[in-house]
Amino acid sequence: MAKSGKIRAGMGGWTFEPWDKSFYPDKLAKAKQLNYATRQVPTIEVNGTYYSSFKEPTFVKWATEAPDGFVYSLKGNRFVTNRRVLGEAGESMTRFLGSGVAALGEKLGPILWQFAPTKKFDPQDFEAFLKLLPESQDGVKLRHALEVRHDSFATPEFVALARKYGAAIVYADHAKYPAIADITGDFVYARLQTGSDDNPDCYTPKALDEWAARARTWAEGKVPADLPLADPSTPAPVQPRDVFVYFITEGKVRAPFGAMALMRRVND
Repeated sequence: MAKSGKIRAGMGGWTFEPWDKSFYPDKLAKAKQLNYATRQVPTIEVNGTYYSSFKEPTFVKWATEAPDGFVYSLKGNRFVTNRRVLGEAGESMTRFLGSGVAALGEKLGPILWQFAPTKKFDPQDFEAFLKLLPESQDGVKLRHALEVRHDSFATPEFVALARKYGAAIVYADHAKYPAIADITGDFVYARLQTGSDDNPDCYTPKALDEWAARARTWAEGKVPADLPLADPSTPAPVQPRDVFVYFITEGKVRAPFGAMALMRRVND
């Protein structure tokens, strides 16, 4: 049995105008940007699936463009999570997951379910949502990550619910959102959102060293000692876990370089 899970770091998306000059080679056609990006980092978080619906041929194209071992995480559609009663999201969830995401096959990473900053923790309603999450789609295993952005979720009850349904709570390095480092799934998902375009690698070298150390700790199945837990009294079992780390939001111009710099550190 492996002593450590696989660590993958990436950024959000691959189309961003400033990257045409900072990240992509001169004169590279836009049609070739995905092919290039998927060879610089081992994973990308797709934001477009939150706003729009895509069909199976698009997912097939994404899978074909990326090399073996590459993984896309997909942000779940907003019509699933952006609602007052989460337990009524079943039809929208079925439509999103049935749109062709399984065509990614082994290149399908976690589904990121992102909730509004105004969405408060309602145990009954949130459990109704978790019950809707399927374990697979068209024969492809699904992994679910929960990005909650209201302080009311920083409670042992939320941790227990996420753990009960095997969904990972996203760790957010963010100026305002709650930081919940409790491990609740069989993988770890972190979104690093306090970078800066002033840093060549999005985060400072010291911060990148620290995140690389945390990623290795997560991959070994443990919780970094310097991150906050909502339920310190109930630790998750220690077992190797795959780790997904995305450089998002602040410092977006330099985000791909942050991901590459982190990968260099964890691969040393």
